[in-house]
Amino acid sequence: MRNFTLLLAFILISSCAMKQTREMVASGDYDSAIDNAVYALRNNKEKKGNQDFVYMLEEAYAKAVERDLREIDAMMKDASPRNLESIFNTYVQLNNRQEKVRPLLPLRKMTEKSEAKFEFRDYSDEIVSSKNALAKYLYDNTKALLATKDKMSYRRAYDDLNYLNQIAPNFKDVPDLMRSAKEKGSDYVNVLAKNESNVIIPKRLETDLLDFSTYGLNDQWTVYHSNKQPNFKYDFGVVLHFRQINISPEQVREREFVKEKEIKVGRKKKMRGRYPVLDSLGRQVYEDVFKIVKCRVREFTQYKAAQVSAKVDYIDFGNNQLLQTFPISSEFIFQNVYATYRGDKRAIGNDYLPMFNQRPLPFPTNEQMVFDTGEDLKGKLKNVIVRNKIRS
Repeated sequence: MRNFTLLLAFILISSCAMKQTREMVASGDYDSAIDNAVYALRNNKEKKGNQDFVYMLEEAYAKAVERDLREIDAMMKDASPRNLESIFNTYVQLNNRQEKVRPLLPLRKMTEKSEAKFEFRDYSDEIVSSKNALAKYLYDNTKALLATKDKMSYRRAYDDLNYLNQIAPNFKDVPDLMRSAKEKGSDYVNVLAKNESNVIIPKRLETDLLDFSTYGLNDQWTVYHSNKQPNFKYDFGVVLHFRQINISPEQVREREFVKEKEIKVGRKKKMRGRYPVLDSLGRQVYEDVFKIVKCRVREFTQYKAAQVSAKVDYIDFGNNQLLQTFPISSEFIFQNVYATYRGDKRAIGNDYLPMFNQRPLPFPTNEQMVFDTGEDLKGKLKNVIVRNKIRS
């Protein structure tokens, strides 16, 4: 039964593949049809059930070659340099297609007692000549783009040079031109902080905030510098303005409360009047003894908070215009809770008992409080920059 089920599943899959391949041929998706047929014939080309794939492969291959050669002829008659890449890629496609089919040959058509026919040609000369023409066009065009003063043109030049380097490695001075295009096409951004509050900002906080090596923000066309380089032209600025820094006074809040709890302290004989109570077997019955215990607790809470309000300005240094502004803020709270008690601490719940082991701590300095807001502030600054690219 299991073998029959597997056979049925295989027949259904094969039937679906044939139908799909036939539809591909009918719709002009010849290369997908070729891929399907090659896959089906690769393992058992002599199988009678695969004969349809042989016919479909022969038909799809002939039509694909005829279409490609016709398109090349039309593009050559047009004589537009914009067609050079398509001509080159089409010749490569013609060659790759026949190399895909070649390992399957010969393919027999059993009913006709003949072999399927596939026209093969040597396209190496056409590939080389079209590649050389494309390489020259790309090289000349990128040189013209690099002669402009437009960053987007430099970026297009870089992409074209990168493609040129792939199809024709070491073509003339392409690596040098790529470096030049990369440098000219990149946006250089100076990131700096300005303190407009009346509180001194710790130098280490400013250093940490502007340590962009830990941000991972540089992308293909954007380079961030926190240390301004002398004699270097920056395109944009990202300025973190500290607007307001509020630090609360050191506070110790105190509260006192009393807890009462009934606890079990032992057992005693159960009596009825002067007589002991016995169970059905004549044994003495005992009962629990409870008492109320009290505990007076003094709880102390040390508290100090720092809030930093800032804004992030995007500035175009080309025209010295403000592009965008984003407000950000951060808060850090120092809090320490400890407690003392008088009385029986069994009246206190177990979850509160650790408070009695806590001790008062020295309050952090104002500088440390401001610095401790930095991690949160750094994350928010990074989020602003990541979500708001210099050029969208």
